[in-house]
Amino acid sequence: MKNYAGPAEIMYHTGLSAGMIRGAKYALVPGDPGRVEGLAKSLDENALFVASHRDYTTWLAQVENAPVLVMSTGMGGPCVTFAVEELARLGVETFIRVGTTGSIQDDLNLGDVVINTASVRMDGASRAYAPIEFPAVADMDTVLALRDAAAEAGVPFKMGISISTDSFWPGQERYDSFGGYVLKRLQGSLEDFRHIGCTNYEMENATLFTLCSVLDLKAASICGVVAKRTDSESVAPHDIYEKAEQRFREVVKRALKKMIARSRSGGNIS
Repeated sequence: MKNYAGPAEIMYHTGLSAGMIRGAKYALVPGDPGRVEGLAKSLDENALFVASHRDYTTWLAQVENAPVLVMSTGMGGPCVTFAVEELARLGVETFIRVGTTGSIQDDLNLGDVVINTASVRMDGASRAYAPIEFPAVADMDTVLALRDAAAEAGVPFKMGISISTDSFWPGQERYDSFGGYVLKRLQGSLEDFRHIGCTNYEMENATLFTLCSVLDLKAASICGVVAKRTDSESVAPHDIYEKAEQRFREVVKRALKKMIARSRSGGNIS
């Protein structure tokens, strides 16, 4: 039995109530609170600020006359669980992670976008919801909406499997941390993941995909590439970062329009 919130109940971590989100069924969930306003206004220039509590800054946009939330989750899987659990209690059904990532494949370049179909569960939070053998997979209808939107917009993209970690440094086999050491069990892991075809490192997909699958919700992810690990450990300069952000904004807006139209028609549309 699903545990929906009462009409006036305020969620403890996000500071939201059902009335505040106005029946929104879709939520874009970037990690960075600083990304929320710009993302919301790229969907709707008249988007409205709703609340800011802890890591969770929320704006509300209208896309095709449907309410769409844009809410930050903070970084990492544990913060994602608060966002999904509380938004689901308020009636949100579809979650799209929108953020940045580091590629580990030669053909996934700076400024490209990556649409992840699944994630390697190198996180910890997802294990509270399902055993490690349970796959972290995205909702295919939502993935295909993002894919088609990217193709229509002429945005260079790649689909693939991410690696979700709780650690930006040793978990992703980075050696430029303060300590400079990576545990032996993780040494060589980047090359292993590259060899088996994984596309990128990030920190939220595994938790988001697993949690939404378990709770019968929909989830997908689109990220802009701001580091290309095959070339350098450095994050890309600001102009590349802006290009990636512009591209994932365009793709996600087109995808939302497709999904909202499909929902209203009661079936699949092109």
